Amino acid sequence: MDEDDFEFLPKSLRNKLLPFQRKGVQYAIGKQGRCLIGDEMGLGKTIQAISVAYYYRSEWPLLVVLPSSMKYPWIEELEKWLPCLQPNDINLINSSTDVSNISKAAVSLVGYGLMQSSFKTLLEALHERDFGVIIVDESHFLKNPKAVRTKTLIPLLTKAKRVLMLSGTPALARPAELYSQINCLSKGQFGSWTNFAKRYCDAKWKFFGRLKKWDTSGACNLAELHKKLTTSVMIRREKKEVLTELPPKRRQKVPFELSESKQTKELDALWSELRSYLNREAASEDGKDAGFEIRRLSMQLYISTGKAKIAAISEYVRMLLDNHDMKFLVFAHHKEILTAIVQTTQAYAREKESTLKYIRIDGDVPHIERMKEVNRFQQDPCVRVAALSIMAAGTGLTLTAASHVVFAELHWTPGVLEQCEDRAHRIGQHNAIHIHYLIAKGTIDEWMWSALNRKVSVLSSTLNGRVQQMNAEVLGEGVGIPKNATLLPSTLDDEEDDSFFFSQTPK
Repeated sequence: MDEDDFEFLPKSLRNKLLPFQRKGVQYAIGKQGRCLIGDEMGLGKTIQAISVAYYYRSEWPLLVVLPSSMKYPWIEELEKWLPCLQPNDINLINSSTDVSNISKAAVSLVGYGLMQSSFKTLLEALHERDFGVIIVDESHFLKNPKAVRTKTLIPLLTKAKRVLMLSGTPALARPAELYSQINCLSKGQFGSWTNFAKRYCDAKWKFFGRLKKWDTSGACNLAELHKKLTTSVMIRREKKEVLTELPPKRRQKVPFELSESKQTKELDALWSELRSYLNREAASEDGKDAGFEIRRLSMQLYISTGKAKIAAISEYVRMLLDNHDMKFLVFAHHKEILTAIVQTTQAYAREKESTLKYIRIDGDVPHIERMKEVNRFQQDPCVRVAALSIMAAGTGLTLTAASHVVFAELHWTPGVLEQCEDRAHRIGQHNAIHIHYLIAKGTIDEWMWSALNRKVSVLSSTLNGRVQQMNAEVLGEGVGIPKNATLLPSTLDDEEDDSFFFSQTPK
């Protein structure tokens, strides 16, 4: 397929594609429309997928599976680039009973949340429609083969002739997370799950205390896996390779001491209790009970650390506000911290008698309202602060008006943090992006930071073919974790633990 072959696209879409995006389209068509577009966030995977899907338009209907927060941005993109689509051609599935238009629409969009085995009416309607082309946006949502949505989607994907998976972070923490995606695209190419796990995940039976478990949280033969991925099912480009004019992204670790308070004393007590359970697990005494307590105490430490950091976070926000006209994003997990960021901004505006404004996007903000808030931040010079939930605002939003991104709290998964960073560092950004990670010394922050760097080195070897780090200074062990403790990866770092940890942590 050469440059002249792009005549099949509408003129506006054809003229919009950058050279590397055209190569992505060519790659996907060369793979008969079954591949993973794994370009870094912000490189325009959506427009490539729309182009490939349009190439196969004679095989439509088209199904787009996506996070709920991405439904309206996808509709906008489809209407923008494919003017041939009439309003009735696009069907947004909003509930498990919203099936009447599936049989008539050329394009249907469904959120991952509706892919549940209990929604039989919807699933039957999707299977009966016989979709010839399916786009799976943020395909790392299928990382867990045991998850209901994965089990529900795989039969649809296997049945379709063309399947395009899109993810800037196809594996968020470890090679095991790739298997469901790549095996679906190229059945048999990567062997059985057991063989894949042994070859690339360093899988083995392990005892954690008295509990015997098949551990696939490791990694091995990563250069071989990278080569196999890129020659069979995946195309991946990094920003620095294809967007030579995109300004740099600079990470800065901002360590600070917590002022002594009632909260810091609570943290000390929690650490002391946690160490005793880590020692017990390392000594294989009551391993199962110790593992449960380690989870509980780790969650409590995460909550308590966030609360203890509020004063320092507020002070940091005020410092950034002193830089007039600068726009910035602040990510956090807990609503209490997001509220503190908003209150700090409001108080600053009153003190300075300024027209300073902010936006806040968390799980309580309806998806359609989120886009309105994004537009306010992008267009109104008075809106300088965006208080954002790590999980609710980490994907699907373009916030290139910001030049600084602050992480008030961390997440166990490096891919999630990178997605948040790249709300600002993407096509359309003209300023250097400064990333600030606020790390409270002597807390779970240091522990998580070390774990993040270990995971980044594994993922970069797998996806990019070379070892990389977070490129920020990493402190030594400062919280007294026993060296023989098996907390990571066995207790908090196996396939389900990241999602478990954050689903169980009050927001």
